[in-house]
Parts: sequence; C-alpha cells; structure tokens
Amino acid sequence: MTTSVKTVIATVPATATDGPQAQPKKVPMPNVVCMNLQAAQDEIQRAGVFYSRSTDASGQGRHQILDRNWTVVRQEPAPGELIGEGDANLFVLKTDEITTEC
Repeated sequence: MTTSVKTVIATVPATATDGPQAQPKKVPMPNVVCMNLQAAQDEIQRAGVFYSRSTDASGQGRHQILDRNWTVVRQEPAPGELIGEGDANLFVLKTDEITTEC
C-alpha cells in the first residue's frame, strides 16, 4: 500500500491587524439644526459618516421611531468640527413641539 502526501500552500491576505492601525475617517460635521431627523441623518451620511445618535431634547427619554416626525434643535459637535462614526449626537423634539422658529 502506498500513501501519498500533498502539501498545499495558501496565501492569506493581510488583515487590518497585521500592520499599523488605519486612522478612522473624520469629516466636518454639517449644520443640521432645524432639519427633520431623517434629513439630518441623510446629510451626515452624505458627508461620509454612517452612524449618528439622537437624543430626546425634552429629557423624557423618548425613542425616535419615525425620524421624519422629529426636528433637530441642537447638535454636538458644532458644525465644522471633525466627526467619525458615532460622534454626531442630534438633540431632537417632536416637530409639533417646536416653540421657536428654526
């Protein structure tokens, strides 16, 4: 009985952990105050950041289920500051609760 052995050499592509860590992409924060939440999120995504957060500005901790029903009344960070994924926080109120003119 004869046994044969095959040697297979595979090339494995380099991963992100094989070399120096790439710095996350940072882009200028757009001004999204007075936009509905959906439009604000779209604007931030057009800038190149795909994850932003939103917070109920009333302090009631409500969840923003229908983004178009909420209006951004404040943003962090300020327009022009560099942001990455998750850095943008949009403070929102229901659109019918806005008492000041945007």
